[in-house]
Amino acid sequence: MGNAGRVDILHGITLDVKQGETLGLIGPSGSGKSSLLMLMGGLERATGGKITALGHDLTAMSEDQLARFRRDHMGIVFQSFHLIPTMTALENVATPLELAGVSDAFPRAAAELDAVGLGHRADHYPSQLSGGEQQRVALARALAPRPDILLADEPTGNLDAANGDAIIDLLFDLRDRHKATLVLVTHSNDLAARCDRVIHLHDGQISAPVDAPLQKAAQ
Repeated sequence: MGNAGRVDILHGITLDVKQGETLGLIGPSGSGKSSLLMLMGGLERATGGKITALGHDLTAMSEDQLARFRRDHMGIVFQSFHLIPTMTALENVATPLELAGVSDAFPRAAAELDAVGLGHRADHYPSQLSGGEQQRVALARALAPRPDILLADEPTGNLDAANGDAIIDLLFDLRDRHKATLVLVTHSNDLAARCDRVIHLHDGQISAPVDAPLQKAAQ
């Protein structure tokens, strides 16, 4: 088996995200948006530099420490829903809470499903849910632990326009309710315009200023 060697995707990124801020990451496919989000979430290891979240150095943590940090402080929503097919919607949301030792895991999971409009589908399995409903379950699962940081990687990428718009409205509503810092990867300028600030990535580098908000679509 050949050795492909190290591939450097990001180059010289320096970025600060404020607590409670909503940051949009936009750029063409292959620009490094998802890679940057994975590094922020401790899901990928940086080959250089330092990543700090909530005062903790993620680059110095072991895999177990990173897993606990994500469990306690982060919610992550992907383009693919990543639901466990043998579990109901309620169990998909409650299981991470149980693993974290939350005493009211199932009541909290039920409340989060109600918040995303799926209280009546709690006993359904992923195969019995539409794509939009599955992404709502994924949102409920990400927000149920009440994370300080919410990372979303193209959360509408597998949905049609109507379901995608509904999920985004819900994502921003939940962000407001939980007061979480949100980092959102998207291809959509219209969606990015809803963020407090936007950075543009190109070939693994920031290609636009990071200190000025994108002009709001309403302006």
